[in-house]
Amino acid sequence: MQLSEKHVAYWQATLRKTAWLLALWFVVTYVVGFYARELSFNFFGWPFAFYMGAQGSLIIYIAIIWYYARSMNQMDKEFGVAEAEDD
Repeated sequence: MQLSEKHVAYWQATLRKTAWLLALWFVVTYVVGFYARELSFNFFGWPFAFYMGAQGSLIIYIAIIWYYARSMNQMDKEFGVAEAEDD
C-alpha cells in the first residue's frame, strides 16, 4: 500500500507531538524528581520535592492527557481523518 503525502505528513505530525509529550513526561517523572532535593524551597507550604512527588506530577500527567486528546482531535479534523460523531 502506497501512502499519500497527506498520510505521511499526518504520521510525522503525530510522532512529533507524541515525542514532545513523552519528553515532557520523562522530565516531570525523572528529572524533576531526581533534582528536587537540590531545589530546596517551599511550594504552597510544602517542600518542593514532596509537592512534585505527591501532587505536581499528577497534575501535569492529567494536563498531558488532556492536551494530547484535544490536539489529536484537532489534528484529525485538519487532516480529514476525524471520526464521525453520532448524536
